[in-house]
Amino acid sequence: MVTTKLNIQDKLPLTCSRSGTCCHGNLVMLNPWELMCLAREKGIRAGEFRDQYCDFGGIRLRFDGEAGWRGKQACSQYIGNFGCSVHLGRPLACRLFPLGREIQSEEVHYMHQGVEFPCLEGCPEVSGLPQLSVGEYLKGQETERFEKAQDEYLAIMQSLADIAFELLLDTGLVESGDQETLPLWRKMGNETPEMLAASIGQDWMDSLMIPDIQEELEDPVSFAQKHSELLQLKAQEEFGVLQTNTEIRNACVCIMGVALHLARGLGVNPSILAEHWIATAKSHGAGE
Repeated sequence: MVTTKLNIQDKLPLTCSRSGTCCHGNLVMLNPWELMCLAREKGIRAGEFRDQYCDFGGIRLRFDGEAGWRGKQACSQYIGNFGCSVHLGRPLACRLFPLGREIQSEEVHYMHQGVEFPCLEGCPEVSGLPQLSVGEYLKGQETERFEKAQDEYLAIMQSLADIAFELLLDTGLVESGDQETLPLWRKMGNETPEMLAASIGQDWMDSLMIPDIQEELEDPVSFAQKHSELLQLKAQEEFGVLQTNTEIRNACVCIMGVALHLARGLGVNPSILAEHWIATAKSHGAGE
């Protein structure tokens, strides 16, 4: 599908008609901070929210509500004739819709799919509402904190992968002639999210998606930095004393799996990312 790239000044029919069409049949991925925000707005613990309303260990919001527009099921947080029950805590994907966001060379870009503006199909009435610039829309949707959270978790994703690189390249595993680790990275990159979550294990999934952080929720940068510290500490405790190449390989594969699972929740294709990291490892002497 064609992607239409936007400038921040571009004016579009972004005034919402509040029909709830976009709350049906969509894909909403979550990072850990967003999961915490949703749980707080719901008034329950993050673990409860994850188990009741999310898939794949918390990285995707479940759409299992009553069927609506075109027979598509509603988001688990949508209430008919009312709207979103957790509106103040809604994640970035909901705040941006129908826009997308990507970072290239440290520069943020916004876009929408297709040549035609997506909302016109499900909500044609928006064409008669006032148009907003992309910048005005983002400000009204209060995306700033949520964009910061997304960017911080992209950095955490890379820091987790860096631990895997250290285990592979700095422990003697590569020098031992290891040919097994990189194929396992590729396998994880191509696994279904259910399979990858299962292979990571519940303990690491809990540490990734429902960290024990009681403060900092108002500040996503501080929250993410604290979360990063906890993940680094967990890795040190579990992988600090590894004696055999098998133990090192298992640790390397485990932490890379955590990075790839987080990547999926951030909207990054884990298969493409795994191939990128495999190529990087090969450039530093790893083989398969």
